[in-house]
Amino acid sequence: MAIDLKKTLDAYQAKRGVFRVVEIPAMRYLMIDGAGDPNSVPEYSHAVTALFSLAYTLKFASRKQLGLDTVVMPLEGLWHAPDMETFTSRRDKSAWLWTLLIMVPAHVTDEMFAAAVDAVAKKKDASPSLSSVRLELLDEGLCVQTLHVGSYDDEAPVLADLHDRFIPEQGFEMRGLHHEIYLSDVRRVEPAKLRTILRQPVSRAV
Repeated sequence: MAIDLKKTLDAYQAKRGVFRVVEIPAMRYLMIDGAGDPNSVPEYSHAVTALFSLAYTLKFASRKQLGLDTVVMPLEGLWHAPDMETFTSRRDKSAWLWTLLIMVPAHVTDEMFAAAVDAVAKKKDASPSLSSVRLELLDEGLCVQTLHVGSYDDEAPVLADLHDRFIPEQGFEMRGLHHEIYLSDVRRVEPAKLRTILRQPVSRAV
């Protein structure tokens, strides 16, 4: 059976109602940048298509060439805005900046990535955003994360509690970008049951 890294990596463990301090190791991701409301800008869906096309191509290549079979990891997102209140409270999605990403196993090399891009580019339905995807290391280090269950639009109270209460109470300061990991398939799960890991990199307050 394919190895499911979500079940073996501590970075992908979270519980609802619990803020957990965790050290996230450096990992490699397929990444692509964009901006605007994810519900309306076509670039968002193009980016998602490009990422998953490459992720599955790398999965099959790894199984064929290396005998290593892993489950494709979930979509993730790094989110920010010039004024973060447009993200955490006002939820003005048109002002959002995002980087979508999918974690890939350590055995995926730059050469395998380049070959996957070439293979996907030959397909008739290749995403127009394919050439914008990169393979990059993300080293978040010390973070706080929790599990949100429900609509993405209902995250604000959880984020407020995380940012305004837990992080300062624990002697931390926020740094880096807000990180979300989408454990549910939005096409198949009703909004009230969506499971999303919310992660915030932190540092010790001076």
